[in-house]
Amino acid sequence: MSLSSHQVILIQQSFKKVAPIADVAAKIFYDKLFEYDPQLQRLFKNNMGEQGKKLMQTLGVAVGALKTLDKVVPIIQNLAVKHLDYGVKVDDYTPVGNALIYTLGQGLGSAFTAELKQAWSTLLKVIFDVMRAAAYPNFNAATYKNHKHYTH
Repeated sequence: MSLSSHQVILIQQSFKKVAPIADVAAKIFYDKLFEYDPQLQRLFKNNMGEQGKKLMQTLGVAVGALKTLDKVVPIIQNLAVKHLDYGVKVDDYTPVGNALIYTLGQGLGSAFTAELKQAWSTLLKVIFDVMRAAAYPNFNAATYKNHKHYTH
């Protein structure tokens, strides 16, 4: 994993600030996600409020386990494979990352510094590379052409 211990602390502290507004953050996230890629709405057939709760809970588990992320990797891999059944494609992770970075920026305001943004971007790249590799056997993070850094 390519996160420094300082980045882990930054991410965990920032998530504690977003957790109390989880419902609002989830709405911002999905609104922005569907703005970035309206076709992704096809993947969500459940109640969006419930979907938002699942998103924030899953993110909370991942953030809480950053110091031992290797123990969470199998769970993340299984989640990625399960998402294949929903129709998730390899390129769908990029708008998700961008929407999440946008949501964090909105939720944290001026506390979302360039350093914190970089820490979250690094985390998302690590997680999404693990997920892509699990779900798409031919995926290679080093040669992936549509690999964009999460900058929004």
